[in-house]
Amino acid sequence: MSILPQCLKFGSGTAAVVHAGNGDGVQPLSKIAIHKAVYALHENASVKAHPLVLGTKGGDSDWVTVEIECPKPSEDDWIAVFSPANFRLKEFINGSSSICQPSDDMEQFPHICSAPIKYKYANDSDADYKKTGKSSLKFQLINQREDFSFALFSGGLSDPKLVAVSNVISFANPKAPLYPRLSQGKSWNEMTVTWTSGYNVIEAVPFVEWGMKGESQTRSPAGTLTFHQNDMCAPPARTVGWRDPGFIHTSFLKDLWPSSVYTYKLGHKLVDGSYVWSKSYSFKSSPYPGQDSLQRVVIFGDMGKAERDGSNEYSNYQPGSLNTTDQLIKDLKNIDIVFHIGDITYANGYISQWDQFTSQVERIASTVPYMIASGNHERDAPNSGSFYDGNDSGGECGVIAETMFYVPAENRAKFWYSTDYGMFHFCIADSEHDWREGSEQYKFIEKCLASADRRKQPWLIFVAHRVLGYSSSYWKDASFGEPMGRESLQGLWQKYKVDIAFFGHIHNYERTCPVYQGQCMHVGKSHYSGTVNGTIHVVVGGGGSHLSAFGPTQTSWSLYKDSDFGF
Repeated sequence: MSILPQCLKFGSGTAAVVHAGNGDGVQPLSKIAIHKAVYALHENASVKAHPLVLGTKGGDSDWVTVEIECPKPSEDDWIAVFSPANFRLKEFINGSSSICQPSDDMEQFPHICSAPIKYKYANDSDADYKKTGKSSLKFQLINQREDFSFALFSGGLSDPKLVAVSNVISFANPKAPLYPRLSQGKSWNEMTVTWTSGYNVIEAVPFVEWGMKGESQTRSPAGTLTFHQNDMCAPPARTVGWRDPGFIHTSFLKDLWPSSVYTYKLGHKLVDGSYVWSKSYSFKSSPYPGQDSLQRVVIFGDMGKAERDGSNEYSNYQPGSLNTTDQLIKDLKNIDIVFHIGDITYANGYISQWDQFTSQVERIASTVPYMIASGNHERDAPNSGSFYDGNDSGGECGVIAETMFYVPAENRAKFWYSTDYGMFHFCIADSEHDWREGSEQYKFIEKCLASADRRKQPWLIFVAHRVLGYSSSYWKDASFGEPMGRESLQGLWQKYKVDIAFFGHIHNYERTCPVYQGQCMHVGKSHYSGTVNGTIHVVVGGGGSHLSAFGPTQTSWSLYKDSDFGF
């Protein structure tokens, strides 16, 4: 057998965009000082949105036209999309101030305490807006369980003044079951289906109707989870970034036949006995462990999300995200399983973005297992138990990722797990928890590596978000990886003959020789077979976020570098 990790790129057209602008890496919604917003409503300003009802043809996304008229237009006027539509504090029930929690940087109690879900500048589609005071914008909205309104602000993002508010629009079926994401279960012949809806179990019983394609269908119940504002660890997730996540349901489809096509649809049985259904989906079950067949695995990290309507300046935040998504969709028939190894949405505490991400990847995640790993932008928050004490998660502290996506971990708060796929045995580590020798996770890693039956599953793969192995981008302190990473783990990789270790976090592609203790253990550079006496380390963090530079040092172990988006 032989294997060579390759990086799929998107062609010269995309590369030109990459080199023209690399992005600024700042969550666009964090640029809005919404807690400083004041009312400056103008009787002659107006915002009108249509159509009033979205998704009338059964879709979970739709386009909205927003017409603006402003008597005193300015270049920094902008339109915010709010959901729920009732975003102004004075309109909350009973005028309750407890709904809006002030944060440390709020000088006074805010008029508006929730960030919009997206925005555009008023002159986005009309360069004459400043002269005419009129503009027409188009937004693409997805079903996020609540209604929507549009607000015109002057003063730019840093000094927002509310000038006008639109009518309310909504989806025809706002509580519908949506955005299924598949995952491997705890055994090779189990598939899990997780989805989001607006139905609590008191209102409706969730389940999946499924079966082998063309044969009789059965039903499996689903468990239901959610999380609350006080589950968040820090701002903005606890403050302006908070948005109700709805309800997340997971069903376990068991005793699957190997390599077989199954169909399924999501269902909710209402208290009156009627049913709400999703559209139909299909997946192919896992091959039997050790089955000698073509098995196609896609691995990448750091993709994030973007906006197809051009809102939120996402071209400056995750410039390659849609390219990655669209290429995966285009090639979906040639993909069996996907690993997105951390830095998933880059929501950074703006919770509305998780719905938008699951919508973006729905065609992928509903068709093949979409396995995730925990990254700093999912987990890290001060005093929350993460190994790193920054606030890269924006206060999410892992709660959202571990609820929105299922992984076959023993404890969902500890995001390490193993999974089998055909001839592959994967050990997924959580780089945001302690992995050092003697830690609970270190014991798991050794147990996972030791448990591989190399006769059935010759390929042993290690995965983590941060580069616990080798990367030329860590050149400033000459560590070439996370401090203490290789020191703690390379002995295990060598002992158990790990074939390949994949990492994200660094936003580029790099492949090493089979390496141990900084030395190449095999003379080959592109194709390997038999025993190679070292582990190939592959950085695959170019999924979509702004690209990372390589250091100037030319190391002997780095064989291929590519500063481009891909997987």
